Amino acid sequence: MYKKIQLYVFVFVGYVGPMIYKGIYHLFYQYNPYGAVWDVRIVWGHSTSVDLVNWISQPPAFNPSQPSDINGCWSGSVTILPNGKPVILYTGIDQNKGQVQNVAVPVNISDPYLREWSKPPQNPLMTTNAVNGINPDRFRDPTTAWLGRDGEWRVIVGSSTDDRRGLAILYKSRDFFNWTQSMKPLHYEDLTGMWECPDFFPVSITGSDGVETSSVGENGIKHVLKVSLIETLHDYYTIGSYDREKDVYVPDLGFVQNESAPRLDYGKYYASKTFYDDVKKRRILWGWVNESSPAKDDIEKGWSGLQSFPRKIWLDESGKELLQWPIEEIETLRGQQVNWQKKVLKAGSTLQVHGVTAAQADVEVSFKVKELEKADVIEPSWTDPQKICSQGDLSVMSGLGPFGLMVLASNDMEEYTSVYFRIFKSNDDTNKKTKYVVLMCSDQSRSSLNDENDKSTFGAFVAIDPSHQTISLRTLIDHSIVESYGGGGRTCITSRVYPKLAIGENANLFVFNKGTQSVDILTLSAWSLKSAQINGDLMSPFIEREESRSPNHQF
Repeated sequence: MYKKIQLYVFVFVGYVGPMIYKGIYHLFYQYNPYGAVWDVRIVWGHSTSVDLVNWISQPPAFNPSQPSDINGCWSGSVTILPNGKPVILYTGIDQNKGQVQNVAVPVNISDPYLREWSKPPQNPLMTTNAVNGINPDRFRDPTTAWLGRDGEWRVIVGSSTDDRRGLAILYKSRDFFNWTQSMKPLHYEDLTGMWECPDFFPVSITGSDGVETSSVGENGIKHVLKVSLIETLHDYYTIGSYDREKDVYVPDLGFVQNESAPRLDYGKYYASKTFYDDVKKRRILWGWVNESSPAKDDIEKGWSGLQSFPRKIWLDESGKELLQWPIEEIETLRGQQVNWQKKVLKAGSTLQVHGVTAAQADVEVSFKVKELEKADVIEPSWTDPQKICSQGDLSVMSGLGPFGLMVLASNDMEEYTSVYFRIFKSNDDTNKKTKYVVLMCSDQSRSSLNDENDKSTFGAFVAIDPSHQTISLRTLIDHSIVESYGGGGRTCITSRVYPKLAIGENANLFVFNKGTQSVDILTLSAWSLKSAQINGDLMSPFIEREESRSPNHQF
């Protein structure tokens, strides 16, 4: 069985409180101390780091202990008050199995590691009742609060109505302990179902610096509302305007409810959460990467779920999409490097990348395609990128693509995961010009000989024009996880794979082109990734060990 060394044995079911405090990064998360799969008796796990790469596990921040959380401490968020004190708002499952909102505060604010937390007797702070009409089974995940110009705090809680209207319920408070529900939600959308783990934050319209959550600037910022839809297990976002007087959010382009809806990640990525890093002036995103293995395998492994690589997130200069990129600290793990310059990837060719640990690597590659007129025509009905990717076959040569990377490939090529692009063309009847469409796919169909694993293929369109832009790909490979960033972070796809053969030294890395036209590799840089320090020890999460007592945390 595929085993790894990690921090804890837990089921990682979503971030609940990332933050930085007194120079220390904190990650709070939902942790099951009783086994490797989900359990209602969830607690708040806690780890700390000085660089977001090397981590120290701390005791759980708190456990079910009050009537308002006796059946589980579920998701929530951390807010830093103006005096610098962190406060946690979280969902508790009360004695009646209903969902209510609670607060926890640090016992000793002089301790940068915040190793002790207490729960005030005022809990719960927000509840459901017959008057407000909120379903007690659909009322959870308070986000980071923000301070209004009127001196009142605001926070949203995810919910839905019986007719599947998704809601970001808004609450206000003067003192952070006495909360009043607003007459209107911050935002809602019909027929979207339950909104889990909402995240609401400002982004600058210029540059890539982050913006503090309570920023009151209006001319230089937009707002992002992210919701995790339980019906699809995907994280969707909109970009829009926040009316501070009316306390309502209006997305610029509405809330799209089809396969073209903007998502933070088009693979296995859910219940994400951002926080503002005031030291490096950036906003950082984390997301839960769930399993592709069956529960019985998770139990045998002793863990399930992992965190993604932390990502910097900001608004593209067009103002229409978010960009994401692995935080710069990941580059400290880079070891041996291989560089290619100006190689021609001929039609039908496959080139192996030697000299790096292919099971634990960071790869950046830029492609240039010249003969765009040779692209296949995209049919008007081809609007679902995942469906296009799922119907593709690497053995069938098309015009431009598929071309990209084969990662975690076994020696005999029985197993591999392919991350690739295809270019299509369509005719713009309005301007009588040819428009090009770039498709990015992550194909797990051949990732493992274990047919019990989920080997879904993921896909998304990338908003770039190959007639004057290069097509770039960065892929982080970490044994059972493949995180790919296309077009400079415009499109992200995370995959979870469990090969049987392509493990450790038996894993290989290739660049390939299965199209009928040559593709230029402008540059390719690949690095072996070193292991991080976990609890003070240099530990690889990729070594097999029978007494693994840790989660599947990729560092």
